[in-house]
Amino acid sequence: MKRSTRKLIIPGTIVALVFALVVLAPVLPLQDVRGMDIPNRFSGPSAAHWLGQDGFGRDVMSRLIWGGRASLFIAVGSALLAAIAGTMLGLLGGYFRGVVELFTVRAVEIILCLPPLLLALLVVAILGAGTWPLILALTILYTPNYTRVVYAATQQVRSLDFVTAQQAMGTHPMKILLRTILPNVLPPLLVQMSLVVASAMVIESGLSFLGLGVVPPTPSWGLMIREARGAMELAPLLLVWPSLALAGTILTFNLLCDRLQSALDPRAITAGGALWLRPRGPKKPLTPLPAPQDAPLLQITDLSIAARDLELVRRVTLSVRPGETMALVGESGSGKTLTGLAMTGLLPDTLRLTGGSALYTRRDGTRIDLATLDEEAMRQLRGDEISMVFQDAAASLNPVLRIGDQVAEAITAHTTLSGEALSARVVALLRQVGIPDPERRLRAYPHELSGGQRQRAMIAVAIAGNPRLLIADEPTTALDPTIQAQILALFAQLRRDTPGMGMIFVTHDLAVVAEIADRVTVMYAGEIVEEGPVAEVFTRPRHPYTAALIASVPESGATRLTAIPGAVPLPHAMPTGCRFAPRCAHATERCRERAPQAASPAPNRITRCLRWEEVT
Repeated sequence: MKRSTRKLIIPGTIVALVFALVVLAPVLPLQDVRGMDIPNRFSGPSAAHWLGQDGFGRDVMSRLIWGGRASLFIAVGSALLAAIAGTMLGLLGGYFRGVVELFTVRAVEIILCLPPLLLALLVVAILGAGTWPLILALTILYTPNYTRVVYAATQQVRSLDFVTAQQAMGTHPMKILLRTILPNVLPPLLVQMSLVVASAMVIESGLSFLGLGVVPPTPSWGLMIREARGAMELAPLLLVWPSLALAGTILTFNLLCDRLQSALDPRAITAGGALWLRPRGPKKPLTPLPAPQDAPLLQITDLSIAARDLELVRRVTLSVRPGETMALVGESGSGKTLTGLAMTGLLPDTLRLTGGSALYTRRDGTRIDLATLDEEAMRQLRGDEISMVFQDAAASLNPVLRIGDQVAEAITAHTTLSGEALSARVVALLRQVGIPDPERRLRAYPHELSGGQRQRAMIAVAIAGNPRLLIADEPTTALDPTIQAQILALFAQLRRDTPGMGMIFVTHDLAVVAEIADRVTVMYAGEIVEEGPVAEVFTRPRHPYTAALIASVPESGATRLTAIPGAVPLPHAMPTGCRFAPRCAHATERCRERAPQAASPAPNRITRCLRWEEVT
């Protein structure tokens, strides 16, 4: 059974039981809900009356179940009606904007200016007490809540590329709204539903308590609380039962909707179903062991990463020696970034390591397995031993902190520097990464720097602890060619200034690989397909994918661009044999049926191809 399904069992069972009781109340063998027994009023629990009798001698359990029928009907009914109205208004206002937005979103926001209970009292006072007037009042009250939530989510989704693509194809706006945007706004809608149902039950109970809700003799939990209030000294349990039912139902419904949100969130769903949280397993402290002589700085062996039952990275094996730069190359979706994040313990919670090891040699000569460390042990390594430069510096730097403060924070995380010594170290780092006038720039906020300067500041944060292993995740992708060349020169300078520092450089730009890397590892669809020294791989590739990547690099004077047909397969649709076979010009029937194993065509070379001898 899926983990996401297991998490729904307890709250789902309780809610289903409550609904079953109230729906089946007419056919259950209950006491007459209106039958009075005045001589035995306020009697305690007995064999005939399990929860006792109220002030008119009526059976409390019967009234509790029938009262839930009224309370839940009003709360769920008004929540559903408000959800339908609010969702349509929010979708229309968020998608079409302009005049439509004015008459949908802005108009209903006027209702939010009124206190909720006062508005409900006003509607009930006009229409009179009763079940349907109360449902109408609550629907009017909660429609703006749904409208605002759906409106905000629709505006966010509307700007995404897949919606623009649907518009470009001429898809009807209503089809886009209902089939594309609505599923993506469903998770916040469910959260709002849980809040509205809970709030509606409270307001219904409050109005019934005031005599403006459900009309006697029809029972409801609020009405039962009102009736029990006057007899608290004689029969305190009469107040306990409806209060427990009301509070327990509200809390359980909130829990159920929260679990449903996690299970239905489109960002956490794959074709195979909802992703599950990475099992943490037993915590393992930092327990270093002596490293063998000439051990690599990092030795990854058969490392695998999965999202639930979908394998995203499969048995990755690579190594980085001290002072070496290893480039990790491949198209988007190849697993490059996930491999880098795994080395720093920063994988999203929806992903987990399913196998393999990542042995890292610390500066004191001891060795630890990064794949087995708990969060605290990994935190001790980040910034000090291992650091990472992210692709988008604008998103990685805190927008409300000055650059100097962020660099200082990285320094103090692993040192005891303070005062003038800390300030001097911050200035020195900013100068080292090439930021002009560092004494002034350290007081700037990220938005006051150019793109290249932000990336330099990000690099300063990454090297503040003098790491031995630096992982750079496409740090030049978002930069123009001139700034890109400067950042690459900065990385080359860092290598010269920091003897023994190894680097994993994640990129899809082969020109960058040729300029900065010693070795290159080519990834495709979560697997390593080729590895070797840069010069050898570029002059004589031993895998069709590598050869195709090299051929697709634009050349000066060329009249046509060479492209690789097709796309990287999705995790749930991996080919049976070689993963590159559907796009490979050398593929045979054997390639499509048999997954190739790693082979070594030459010393220090690895390829995963059945026909590597024929690749030129």
